[in-house]
Amino acid sequence: MERTILHCDCNGFYASVECVFHPELRKVPMAVCGDPESRKGIILAKNELAKQFNVTTTETVWQAKKKCPDLVLVRPHHDAYQVFSKKMNAIYARYTEQVEPFGIDESWLDVTGSRMLFGSGKKIADELRDTVKRELGLTISVGVSFNKVFAKLGSDYKKPDATTIVSRQNYKSLVWPLPVEALLYVGKASQEVFRKLGIRTIGDLAATSEEVLTAKLGKIGAQLHTYANGEDHSPVASVYEKQEAKSVGNGMTFKRNLLGMEDIRPGVLYLADSVAARLRRYGYQCRTVSVAVKDPQFHTVQKQTTLDSPTDLTKDIYDISMALLLSFWDVQKPIRAITVTASHFGEGEGGRQLSLFEQEENGAQHERQKSLEQAVDGIRGKYGHGSISYAQILKNDLGIAPDHHRNQEEK
Repeated sequence: MERTILHCDCNGFYASVECVFHPELRKVPMAVCGDPESRKGIILAKNELAKQFNVTTTETVWQAKKKCPDLVLVRPHHDAYQVFSKKMNAIYARYTEQVEPFGIDESWLDVTGSRMLFGSGKKIADELRDTVKRELGLTISVGVSFNKVFAKLGSDYKKPDATTIVSRQNYKSLVWPLPVEALLYVGKASQEVFRKLGIRTIGDLAATSEEVLTAKLGKIGAQLHTYANGEDHSPVASVYEKQEAKSVGNGMTFKRNLLGMEDIRPGVLYLADSVAARLRRYGYQCRTVSVAVKDPQFHTVQKQTTLDSPTDLTKDIYDISMALLLSFWDVQKPIRAITVTASHFGEGEGGRQLSLFEQEENGAQHERQKSLEQAVDGIRGKYGHGSISYAQILKNDLGIAPDHHRNQEEK
């Protein structure tokens, strides 16, 4: 049976939730940002009126205000966003148990087995749009397709509040003319390679030899070629299956041995970033962090710590992991591999973990950090993991690349 996959994406999620509580904001250009008083604050979401002024996510308040002087700025309320996210997924679960959240405001649904009860994929998508709007006051755009990648392209194709069908009959005319960066997991590094190869559209990518792409990009080249040709067969991972996970970890054997802090810091940051990103994606916060170090002789040393309160922030997990590693390892000794693991999960609305190095961090600083990392999640969700990363991770000779986040292990 042909699969029917939906991708549901809430339009301007943070801004839409704020408008539910303050309907007057619907009538003015408004945006949610981490620090409305700071010119360097980052735009996290905006409403449709702000979009008409070309206000964009992740630009600074100063840039947005230049485009739209009357832009109304609102602080984020992350607890409320978590509540609405759970309510949306609960609505999706009325139609199928196979619901896979992709960030706080997006989810894939496999409704293949639900069509006998609820009708076609388009009928289910339209019902979901109506139900979310009626019960939550939010609008969603839904892509309907035979695989996850094309379903996501469908939800991005027309916004807001729309259903787009990407079928085997129309995907070549609908998807292939799109710019190649619209394809899931095409990051900046891949874009640069494609530019040099003369690949501008998804259709160009589909027509390029898989051998050429593999030679230039490795496994990800072959994977993107598969996606462009509509051959993605990855399953929708049920949210219920994810809740059974005991830990989230990522380990890496580096291209060369690490020696000294200049090597160790980017290695640990890369691992902490990938672990924290998946915690946020699944709606988890961890209470335990462990670090394992393997030397060139394959001897492994491991240590863990239990936190006073749970966290899902890259900064926290990085600080904790570095403190653990420095507590048992001589940084002048070579390191072959490092593994960072988070475990003992709580729900995403738990208390916050204070940094070990910044015990005086106040609530405002924590909210800014949380807003920043969730903005990064949003960019990666749309443009791929390689689209944005930490400066010290880039341009290294350790074998670390942002695109490698897809190779993480889940225990």
